[in-house]
Amino acid sequence: MSSKTIDQVKEYYGEVLSNSDDLKTSACCPIDAMSPRIQAILKEVEPEILERFYGCGSPIPEALEGATVLDLGCGTGRDVYVLSKLVGPKGHVIGVDMTDEQLDVARKYLDKQTERFGYDTPNVTLLKGYIEDLASLDIKDNSIDLVVSNCVLNLSPDKEKVFSEIFRVLKPGGELYFSDVFADRRVPQHLQEDLVLRGECLSGALYHHDFRRLLQRLGCADYRIVSQGTIDLIDPEVIHKIGMINFSSVTVRAFKLDDLEDVCEDYGQVAIYQGTMKECPHTFALDDHHLFETHKPMLVCGNTASMLENTRYSKHFRVVGDRTVHLGEFDCFTPPASAQGEAPSDDACCTPSSSGGCC
Repeated sequence: MSSKTIDQVKEYYGEVLSNSDDLKTSACCPIDAMSPRIQAILKEVEPEILERFYGCGSPIPEALEGATVLDLGCGTGRDVYVLSKLVGPKGHVIGVDMTDEQLDVARKYLDKQTERFGYDTPNVTLLKGYIEDLASLDIKDNSIDLVVSNCVLNLSPDKEKVFSEIFRVLKPGGELYFSDVFADRRVPQHLQEDLVLRGECLSGALYHHDFRRLLQRLGCADYRIVSQGTIDLIDPEVIHKIGMINFSSVTVRAFKLDDLEDVCEDYGQVAIYQGTMKECPHTFALDDHHLFETHKPMLVCGNTASMLENTRYSKHFRVVGDRTVHLGEFDCFTPPASAQGEAPSDDACCTPSSSGGCC
């Protein structure tokens, strides 16, 4: 792990930036671009928390009541407190960050947010530490239902260690759901060492094929793009340095499942959404090309069936069929007619797109 890079990130987020207006790209997700559900909760969150939050999306999935959630790089705690409301008094949210100035803001309002949400005791724990070393924070193997992160994983100098830790702490069937900056090519080494480009989440951006290969090495053969949108570079100096690279803000979900295949395979399985997630009474978007209409059967590949049948979403779906008979490769990239032209998810990244799919 590069201590120089970590020190640069601490300095940028602790001292250089005073609020989200200081950012030099359009990556930060404006509140009015989020779903009504999240907007309503944000009205209950302290203004200082919102002003000093630097995320690039809204990586908060559905069906969270009672869940144990880990937020990596929680900053001032905006998403932590949104999640606190969503998991309810029986759930728990752990926020991890390495920057004292950011954590001080999050901790400052813990008691007030607990009281505001009507809880007798806090359901939030805020920890100072490094996302590459969750073991030192005593976060156990197979203990977390959901890991989220908002434009932070790109900042790590050791991404393989971060994702290894994520899959270590996730329960079997647990979910990783994060928004981050992706690049259409690898960033040159000399630009990776630039303080501003690192702090602006550009020089550490994930090249999507390297990300795919990294997850495969860790045993995750399939991940899903929920949504993505182009990031505009605003500052002329930033454009001069790194304007040859195209950047996107992408929301991704992946599951800790041991039966996923690196190609979508057809076993004749059908999934039916029961309409039982209160946030999604009529449709549920697994990703940007799987939109399930309530009570309408949809043919799915084996991977999609597992994502619905062997995770916390299982109580909301009925999956018909198993993997007894193999029918060849499944066309998982062409959305059904019912899903074409639909937005992928209310709570995904700010600007949805129809591209992406099984890896």
